Amino acid sequence: MKIYPYKRLNRPITLRVTSVSLKLADGTRDQLETSAYSTQQQAVALGIAGHDDWVSATIGLSATLPPGADAPDAAWSDVRVLAVLTDGETNVRTSTDLARDAEDSRDWSGSLELLRDDHMGRASLAVYAVGTVDGVAGRSIAETDRSWIVDTVSDEPVSGLQLEVRKSSFTRSSREWLRAYADAPWIVDTSARVPTVFVNTDVEGIVGLLDSSGSGVESKVGDLLVAQMATDVWTAVFHGAIGDLEVEPGGSPVFPTDWQGEVLREMLPDVIPGVHVEEALRQVHRRRTGDSGWAELQTRIHYAAIRRAEASRALGYAIRSLEQANREREK
Repeated sequence: MKIYPYKRLNRPITLRVTSVSLKLADGTRDQLETSAYSTQQQAVALGIAGHDDWVSATIGLSATLPPGADAPDAAWSDVRVLAVLTDGETNVRTSTDLARDAEDSRDWSGSLELLRDDHMGRASLAVYAVGTVDGVAGRSIAETDRSWIVDTVSDEPVSGLQLEVRKSSFTRSSREWLRAYADAPWIVDTSARVPTVFVNTDVEGIVGLLDSSGSGVESKVGDLLVAQMATDVWTAVFHGAIGDLEVEPGGSPVFPTDWQGEVLREMLPDVIPGVHVEEALRQVHRRRTGDSGWAELQTRIHYAAIRRAEASRALGYAIRSLEQANREREK
């Protein structure tokens, strides 16, 4: 948690998306259904309507400030509430003022417009309350503790890690760099906009196992294979995210706003348990860049990856399926 040299609210702002509409190339506007955004996932999917010609999107917002924001003895004045959309991939930041719904109300609302040409994929939406504190204007007194994700291409409002899976013959791939990994069943590429898993079709039987369905032993072995792959993926994307952090002048690391930030927020509670995610990020960064502690942390990182991949459950299913098959053969 950051330390501020002035008084602030000690609880976060609550943010809700109330509507989403798209402006199309012909000037018409398409009001999207509520399925385009999810409060549980805190995500917006602008690709859900299937439009290829939309120009801009307007997102309706409602924010509630925590108790004490309008207290008579508050240390701040001239409060403003701002919605800020940040795209780490294109380095575009868009902000808009929200308006108070009623006098003395803690609810503020408004809308934010984003241009399609300014974004390639996923952007982060947060709300900040700023005011004049100790004679200094524009100081942040509260903000959302978790940002919404605005995905300009997805057709499903999901905030978690999104992966792309591609099947390819590593020995004959047009991607020359894959040929160096001809004996690997899969490789994770974290340098792309969306983390990509390349599955090596040269490995006999791997495609059949990954595509198997049903309740037989083959399906459960396929699930176990997927869990192992997912463990590798989570480990790779964590290292990719933690190795590419921006650092403030004082040396504190900054949470990324794209998939890397999502990965870190998801895994850090298991890597450094019992502390706020911002403090966990600082501890991991210190260990990675310091003289000691990074090697010892690899066990926690692997554990966090295993949990996200649900490897224990997949293993249990595979073992029970094999035991049942053995009992049936013994009859």
